[in-house]
Amino acid sequence: MRDLKDLGTLLLGFMPWLLFLFLSGHTLASLEYAIIISLVASLTFGFSELRRGYILQWGTLLFFCLCVILINLLKVIWVATHMDLLANATLTCIMWLSIVVGKPFALQYAQRDLPREAWGDPKVIKGCLFITLVWACLMTLSVLVSLVHRSSVVHVPEWIYFYVTLCIILTGLIFTVLFKRQKRLQRERAGTGG
Repeated sequence: MRDLKDLGTLLLGFMPWLLFLFLSGHTLASLEYAIIISLVASLTFGFSELRRGYILQWGTLLFFCLCVILINLLKVIWVATHMDLLANATLTCIMWLSIVVGKPFALQYAQRDLPREAWGDPKVIKGCLFITLVWACLMTLSVLVSLVHRSSVVHVPEWIYFYVTLCIILTGLIFTVLFKRQKRLQRERAGTGG
């Protein structure tokens, strides 16, 4: 049950990005629609995290606000044409930035379930840093996949690109849940002496 809660919390954090992936389509109209839906989702699903200053939620909100301005209002076609790469690069930058500023995005989520006195625990910080590093590497891979997808050297069909991108995100979600589960079981065994 705890694993499902962890997965649900993560899914809500990434919901705007997942909605964008599924809804953006191949036309300017579908892209504009996906941007609005993702912006509303970032406000709706991430309201509590925005109030707490979560880096992932603020980066997500700023990205989709900027997209509304550049694509929906100003119709900057270059941005619309390169949205897959820009979205993946933005998410990658959010992950790496959270590490550089010393606030790995996974730590902000972990703090929701931990008592305040555990927030500074070196094991917790190290585990959350590791989770964030895995996510940053996965999202860097996603940027590379976008670059290959855009290259004229290798033709990657749109459906393959979609599923590879989706698999990268699902890998991050599954890894995070399994890693947290393993750490929780280790703490429980250490607490019972076994």
